Amino acid sequence: MSTGSYRHLIVERQGPVGWLINNRPAQLNAMNSDMRDEFADAWTELDRDPAVRVIVHTGEGRAFQTGVDVTELASDGQGMERYRESIEQFDLHFTAWHQKVWKPVITAVNGICAGGGFHWVADADIVIAAGDAQFFDPHVSVGQVVAIEAIGLIRKMPVEAVMRMAFMGKYERISAARAYELGMISEVVDPPERLRERGQELAETIAKNSPAAMAATKKALWAALEHGLTDACRIGSQHLASLWGHPDQQEGPRAFAEKREPIWAPLERP
Repeated sequence: MSTGSYRHLIVERQGPVGWLINNRPAQLNAMNSDMRDEFADAWTELDRDPAVRVIVHTGEGRAFQTGVDVTELASDGQGMERYRESIEQFDLHFTAWHQKVWKPVITAVNGICAGGGFHWVADADIVIAAGDAQFFDPHVSVGQVVAIEAIGLIRKMPVEAVMRMAFMGKYERISAARAYELGMISEVVDPPERLRERGQELAETIAKNSPAAMAATKKALWAALEHGLTDACRIGSQHLASLWGHPDQQEGPRAFAEKREPIWAPLERP
């Protein structure tokens, strides 16, 4: 099932899996101002849908995402100024992390991922990529600063690899195999045409687990990126205890003992 309320995105459901698909293939899925606004609505729509347990994000055409639409910046008379307040206040809403989506999110990189496309790599829970995917960050090559998305990547992969990519700009591309070696992604999918099939398989497997337990787990693990060890463990213990008494804590052991698939309670939004 798909929804037709977006110009630059496709939102679909396939069983328990929600799909968010970048849909500006002629522009290599570069994000213009309208697409930026649509992301906020699309993430919220899928997060609020009780039938969706896992979300997969990918792109149409030969690119996953190539950052902000540089042509729009150069021709609309506003450039980056239209984004100044949101950047200075760090009031961003175009990734799942920005929108506080506590369902598992998989980014499935098809083809080119460049510049601002790394926002969705840094902010996903799991990243897979087609075997022919390519990664590079051209910010400094077009007079822009490498910042937020690379700061997120530093929490996932070696600092020097991020620094090299930032300073090499458009002059060096990272293959899917190298991205896997660096820990940027967790799986290379070959042949590349199987990327969406693999994304669906992975998401369906994850969706078999307790939605409430996964949401609390995600909150605990993402909080650990924000705090030191002791504070992170204290916060994690709160999320651990928050599920005590939840129906899924009784259903899980019962289903195991009865040798059947568990019937999980719907995820309740706060």
